Amino acid sequence: MNILMVSCTFPYPPTRGGTQVRTFYLLKYLAQHHTVTLVTQREHGVTDAELVGLRDCVDHLVVFDRPQDSATTAKMLKKIQRFGKFLFQGTPPSVLNHYSVEMQTWLNNWVEAGKCDAITCEHSVNEIYVQPHFQKQLKTIVNVHSSVYATCRKQLAIGISQNTIRDKINLPLLRRYEQNYCAKFSEIVVTTEEDKLQIQEFNPNSKITVITNGVDLVSFPYRTSDPGGHHLIFIGAMDYLANVDAVCFFSNEVLPEIQKKYPDTTFEIVGSHPAPEVLALNKKPGIHVTGRVPSMVEYLHKATICVVPMRTGFGIKNKTLEAMAAGVPIVASDRGLEGLAVDGTSEPLRALRANQPAQYVSAISKLFENPQLRSQLSQNARQLVEAEFTWDIAGKRYEQICLA
Repeated sequence: MNILMVSCTFPYPPTRGGTQVRTFYLLKYLAQHHTVTLVTQREHGVTDAELVGLRDCVDHLVVFDRPQDSATTAKMLKKIQRFGKFLFQGTPPSVLNHYSVEMQTWLNNWVEAGKCDAITCEHSVNEIYVQPHFQKQLKTIVNVHSSVYATCRKQLAIGISQNTIRDKINLPLLRRYEQNYCAKFSEIVVTTEEDKLQIQEFNPNSKITVITNGVDLVSFPYRTSDPGGHHLIFIGAMDYLANVDAVCFFSNEVLPEIQKKYPDTTFEIVGSHPAPEVLALNKKPGIHVTGRVPSMVEYLHKATICVVPMRTGFGIKNKTLEAMAAGVPIVASDRGLEGLAVDGTSEPLRALRANQPAQYVSAISKLFENPQLRSQLSQNARQLVEAEFTWDIAGKRYEQICLA
């Protein structure tokens, strides 16, 4: 097949966050079996070497510069215009923010010339480039990494919205938006059953398929030994609101209680672009914020436990799967374990679940004191990833959607 993949997020190298990782590995799988054209945008910081690296992965790479608002006045006017369009036309500012007229023109011409059999939008933010009439001439697929409506609703519910008034206004608009854009697509792909139910509620007639995330088992090998000690780790892009909330919650409400029982406990926060409130955590005893590191797995292998204390953010979490693959025992919230069977009555124990501070303290203490339990979780989690969560498995399912 000739497949056109659309991703405003530059998906290389696949180490900068969940969107890049999922897009890159699905692209890589499809490119092994089909002719893949990727149209993307070059963000600030993307190097020439990274452009060459991505070009080697696909048959055709088409790159546009990411639109920028230059002056402060221009930025404010653009913001007002984008909100007006959201209110009256239904497209959120987050989607309009990086919209490129040049990219749209190129894409329209490519489709009208009959150069592709299927078009995939990698993340719902790219749906704007798909015209409703495209469905009549080719397969249109949107790969929804998480429901924007459900995410906004959750952030409001637990009080971590960056702008509560704005998000309360936005919430019904996001519901309308999610309902409308899904109608343009012949196939909708989501990462978890929970997201499927959310999208299905608005679009009962849509064809929705769950395709989970995966792990590159070569990049995340199983560790050879348990380091012991009292060393906790969190991994993820540290400018992402859900991750920022997770580490701030854990550092302020959980870690001090752990350190009362185990004074030498350390907490390493590993990931690129730490936000100011994350960098501020460096001042707390035992906390180390690394920023971007060359190899995430090296840090994972040195940790006693990986914590995933997410309170928002829908979809399956790459960070959880990567820690499982590396053999690091996990203590995580319901959000951190979404889409994973880890502690039911019919499956082996693969992680410990916690949502409240006292539950985290209990679960982490149990693992600190029980190397046999750490070993059990480590082995069971790795086996689950090998059986169900590789990128080859996800890629094959995605290919079937394109071919169907």
